[in-house]
Amino acid sequence: MLVTRFNPFRELKELENKLFGYYPVEADENGISAFKPSVSTREGEFAYHVEVDLPGVKKEDIHIDLKENQLIISGERSFKEERKEKDYYKVESSYGKFQRSFALPDNVDVENIEASSENGVLEVVLPKLKVEKAEVKKIEVK
Repeated sequence: MLVTRFNPFRELKELENKLFGYYPVEADENGISAFKPSVSTREGEFAYHVEVDLPGVKKEDIHIDLKENQLIISGERSFKEERKEKDYYKVESSYGKFQRSFALPDNVDVENIEASSENGVLEVVLPKLKVEKAEVKKIEVK
């Protein structure tokens, strides 16, 4: 017979993970909480597209770098809400750093990469280089 320890909070913890687990919270070496934004990537005919969900992150807090054939997207979000009422005072704040890295394919035109941010979504467009197809040369067998 298998004995299982009863945990009255297990279901509550599972519900909490489902509701708030969208951005797992971690802490960095400074104790500041970090989050890992979700990313969508797609390949078009002329470019690769990387879309990053960054709700609450200002454009000036987003950094995009190219290093050793990698695209590095990083930044920090901060949120502070202060509410004063007649009978109570409430302050909520959250801070988080993030960094995501992507290896770039060889055919990316690194000189013409563009990025834009709108409604909490960052889109990075990585244009493809035009690769000319090599001409096939026939070799005669003797």
